[in-house]
Amino acid sequence: MAYVSGSAGGSDGDRFASLVERVAEHRDRAAFVQLFDHFAPRLNAHLRRMGADAAVAEEIAQEVMVVLWRKAALFDRTKSSVATWLYRIARNRRIDLLRRDRSALLDAEDPALQPSGVPAPDDGIDARTREDKVRAAMRLLPPDQLALVRLAFFDGLSHSEIATREGLPLGTVKSRIRLAFGRLRKQLETDAAIDVD
Repeated sequence: MAYVSGSAGGSDGDRFASLVERVAEHRDRAAFVQLFDHFAPRLNAHLRRMGADAAVAEEIAQEVMVVLWRKAALFDRTKSSVATWLYRIARNRRIDLLRRDRSALLDAEDPALQPSGVPAPDDGIDARTREDKVRAAMRLLPPDQLALVRLAFFDGLSHSEIATREGLPLGTVKSRIRLAFGRLRKQLETDAAIDVD
């Protein structure tokens, strides 16, 4: 990736990877301090160049370093360099922040955003029946697919956030979620009480 200067390649790259592994395996604070001192200012500067103001850049850079501390075990030196991993997390956090900011521009008076009326008692029973059947169908999913569906739809994570969080390639996340939906649809289509359209 274009983020990384020559200082992060070669032996420095190996050194940084070893420091992350020390954080993952031993919660090594000295290793974390070295990583923080090297990457936090660079992430901050990169985010500023991308258009973030000083406070936002600082906040995201610190969030990325917290992710490094908490999820160092997800780092795999065979898949990327430490710099690439951290810059990708920073990029995803920045995108999430921009999405949230955009949602603040919604018109609160828009009819589509107004709560619907109180449902009729029969509608409530139908909704509960549907929910029960969907939950039962979800229990039939393989654990790896179920975990990703929960992250996407109950925790509201994007596919790229799930990939970063779970340490999986983005394509794997997308295909597992697609397979899960195929299985759910097939299971629910056999039940006349469920409207899948």
